[in-house]
Amino acid sequence: MSKVSNILTMIEYLSVGKKYSIKELSELLEVSPRMIRVYKEELEKAGIYVDTIKGPYGGYVLNQNINIPKRFITPNNIDIQNKEFYNLVNKAIKEKRKCYVEYYSKDKKEISKRSIHPYDLILLGSEWGVAAYCEKRQEIRHFYLNRFKEIKLLENFYNWHIYCLFFCYDWVVKEIFYYDETCLYRAYRN
Repeated sequence: MSKVSNILTMIEYLSVGKKYSIKELSELLEVSPRMIRVYKEELEKAGIYVDTIKGPYGGYVLNQNINIPKRFITPNNIDIQNKEFYNLVNKAIKEKRKCYVEYYSKDKKEISKRSIHPYDLILLGSEWGVAAYCEKRQEIRHFYLNRFKEIKLLENFYNWHIYCLFFCYDWVVKEIFYYDETCLYRAYRN
């Protein structure tokens, strides 16, 4: 397999929450243990932080929600100009930090300034978005990454468990919804 497909497969293994040793991952991906370390470094450069547990029973653990729906992975679907925003939002989710965003309206004529508490990156149709608590609207909202004009990580942290009251149990634990103009899709979380 290619480097990209191996890294995506490694994310799939780690996203279930299980700890994998470097040896286990290298056997599953049929690469050397050295390549597993290289993949980990590449993921961290992309803003996906893999935790290392040291010791004889150590290994790698992913303590972050990464959802990669296989049916949407094509080179055309992730806009390269949003890579910086994607990585910043991902970092904010991992660190549970509030963000200041300037967000274009749907017709791109107006800009609203908001403080958000990002929960998860999601696909909205074929575009990346973020599910977040919006302080301005005081509710959970979905924001398209391609409509961000600016995003800044704030020094303030948040406790996401407070906002889980806004969600039903099934949405938080089992499934996540995303939509485009014509359809409502459902992607199941493992």
